[in-house]
Order: sequence, then structure tokens, then C-alpha cells
Amino acid sequence: MRSGNEPVTARSPLRLRFWLGVWGLIWAVGGTAVFSLAGRPGWAAACGALAVVVTVDLFMVLRHIHQGPHYQPGPDVPPYEPPRPH
Repeated sequence: MRSGNEPVTARSPLRLRFWLGVWGLIWAVGGTAVFSLAGRPGWAAACGALAVVVTVDLFMVLRHIHQGPHYQPGPDVPPYEPPRPH
């Protein structure tokens, strides 16, 4: 049931997003190193750019996590307003 206030009560799995970002950063840095050693500067630059983007995203995710429950409500906050009886 849609109530129209979904953007206000949306939940974001920030910790999952953080760990997936760490995983992606490891692969991007590894790809940068491997492609640099293999003499593929284009691919190394692409992996390096991806590593920069992932790093910025990780800082944003950490910022949102540290801002507290306003951005990540706990399990006691329902994801929608309960339906009103008619």
C-alpha cells in the first residue's frame, strides 16, 4: 500500500553499501595496479577514476552513518504510516 510519503520514510542499507564500496575499492585499486604493471594505461586510468568515485562515495556513506538515525531509522520506525481504519 502506497501512502505518498515514501521518500520521507525510505530506508537505506548504509552499512551494506559501505562494505560493498570497500569491496569495490579493493578491486579498483587492484585493477589500477595490475593494469599499470601490464602496460595498459587506459584501463589503469579507468580503474583509478573508479577508485576515486568509490572513495568519495564511501566518505558520503560514512558521513550519513555518523549523522545518526535521521538518515537511517531503526527497526522501531515503520517504513510507512499504518493504514487508518475506516
